[in-house]
Amino acid sequence: MSWWSWILLWIALVALSLLFIAWLALRIWRAASTTMRAASEVGEELGAYWDGQVKLAQDEHVTSERFVTPGSAVFATPEQMKDDYLAAKEDRQFVRLQRRVARRKERGQLQSLRDITALEDVG
Repeated sequence: MSWWSWILLWIALVALSLLFIAWLALRIWRAASTTMRAASEVGEELGAYWDGQVKLAQDEHVTSERFVTPGSAVFATPEQMKDDYLAAKEDRQFVRLQRRVARRKERGQLQSLRDITALEDVG
């Protein structure tokens, strides 16, 4: 073989390898763009879900204003602090009870007898 045939052979090999690398880069680009498109769709769905959950939480957790001045616990008696703590604990338990009953009602599930009697006792 003459010297110019070797040059043509190497030029052809380099051109084919560059073509193969370009083809692989195109495949990777398409796969990455498909993945990013799917990730953005999932992100939008997750964002909509969390917005709904935040709105639901804001609707369910309507609280009254507290008339407690900061630092008043320092000057309160232990009995008063215990009474405040127990009242707040009872309020939190009642709110959880209401949410549980509403959630079961929404899902069409049976209510617990304990929950029904607790709601009847409150009025």
